[in-house]
Amino acid sequence: MDFGLTEEQRMIVDTTRAFVETELYPHEQRVERTGVLPLELIKEIQQKAMAAGLYAANMPVEVGGAGLDTLSWLLYEKELGRANYALHWTCVARPSNILLAGNAEQRERYLMPCIRGETWDCLAMTEPGAGSDLRGMKASARLDGGDWVLNGTKHFISHADLAGFAIVFMASGEEQTPKGAKKLITAFFVDKGTPGFTVREGYRNVSHRGYTNAVLEFDDCRVPAANVLGEVHKGFEVANSWLGATRLQVASTCLGRAERALGHAVAYAAERKQFGQQIGKFQGVSFKLADMAMELKAAELLTREAAWKYDQGTVTEADMSMAKLKATEVLAMVADEAIQIHGGMGLMDELPLERIWRDSRVERIWEGTSEIQRHIISRELLRAVGG
Repeated sequence: MDFGLTEEQRMIVDTTRAFVETELYPHEQRVERTGVLPLELIKEIQQKAMAAGLYAANMPVEVGGAGLDTLSWLLYEKELGRANYALHWTCVARPSNILLAGNAEQRERYLMPCIRGETWDCLAMTEPGAGSDLRGMKASARLDGGDWVLNGTKHFISHADLAGFAIVFMASGEEQTPKGAKKLITAFFVDKGTPGFTVREGYRNVSHRGYTNAVLEFDDCRVPAANVLGEVHKGFEVANSWLGATRLQVASTCLGRAERALGHAVAYAAERKQFGQQIGKFQGVSFKLADMAMELKAAELLTREAAWKYDQGTVTEADMSMAKLKATEVLAMVADEAIQIHGGMGLMDELPLERIWRDSRVERIWEGTSEIQRHIISRELLRAVGG
């Protein structure tokens, strides 16, 4: 495994970092303080991202994307991760890769407008009573003639206020197994404006200000059979095939934020003086910096290895879970220690540290909690020996 970056990868890193620092950083404080990302600002930055070749860069060449290999894509994500999440996701958007699971007609109707920046998608799985336990979802779909009728509630649905459509996972039946009845899940495209589909304002979140969430309600909402994504009752297969890489994306954005926080901590430790010398010369601070750098390096190596294995076709769920778990927990540690090194100044919003610290908390919850990641890792270990 070659740990060096190619010339193309270095160019991706440099181009993306320059864009983030020039186009996103100047708007961070405004978004953080107001919790609002104006549509006109989204469109302005979106056009600049398109001109720079950064918009929808996660997509294959054949649909208008950059066709990046997994490691190059994650290097790009890491640089975007340095900025406020609402700015980097909404303005330099990456259509969900699950859209690639659609057939030709669905790609043309849903994927291509996202790649052109005409709309956004949102993914609706979580319910008030079904988070980590998706088999516990109560929102349901039943076949009625040529249509599916959807009923139920989803919540914590990111940027659903902006999205032109939702990819919704619904319980569509059940099958009997030796352990009892098991729910079957089907994924559907549901267009905003469909009768019976309502998007309500969600909750105020301490993390990722400006990146909104919503509550989706379905009341006898009818969608045609053509709107099924993948196969009927095979929603979990669709999710498992296409959403695993999102854990690597989360890991990468966390690495970018942690690297930014560490940079601030190192610079401050080198210039701040107490008791007649720079605070970085005290072991209480220097050892913190050493541990932060070491843990960050370990998280990055785990993530890069998983990316390499993904492209080789040998990646496992445990590989991706390890990367996500390590990177999210390292971000939390680095953000906390960076604030400690800065003292009271670290909690002031003139610096990005308190924002990074707040944002780090949600990363250990969404895209699978830290507990779920540990379950996946341990399950793979035990299965190898028949456990």
